[in-house]
Amino acid sequence: MIVELGHFALILALFVSLIQFGAPMIGLRRRDARLMTMADAAAPILFALIAGSFLALIWAHVSSDFSVVNVYENSHSAKPLIYKISGVWGNHEGSMLLWVLILSLFGAAVWFFGANLPLDLRSTVLAIQGAISASFVLFIVAT
Repeated sequence: MIVELGHFALILALFVSLIQFGAPMIGLRRRDARLMTMADAAAPILFALIAGSFLALIWAHVSSDFSVVNVYENSHSAKPLIYKISGVWGNHEGSMLLWVLILSLFGAAVWFFGANLPLDLRSTVLAIQGAISASFVLFIVAT
């Protein structure tokens, strides 16, 4: 059940990242502050969803849930716990998810610490991060 929630969180993160990209870009073009501030709302949600997905993948590795292909191909039930945890990002899919997690962490940091930035700059930064996140999350989900 936890693995399915992690996969669902990753799919939701794809939609949130598309909103984080699209709404502020339209807002910048129309000079609409409400649309530009949607990036501020989407950034922490995106981080929470991707963090949840990454934690679900960690749980699958730690509990040796071999119904998950990633765990089946990259783990073993006799591995020590530290190797199970580090094995999460020791493969292609896990390292991609870790990279998107770090990217979304920086987006959440821009949201949290960037209140003194001009709205145009903050929404542009978050929109570009949303576009990058959307492309990588789409790649992870599709493959």
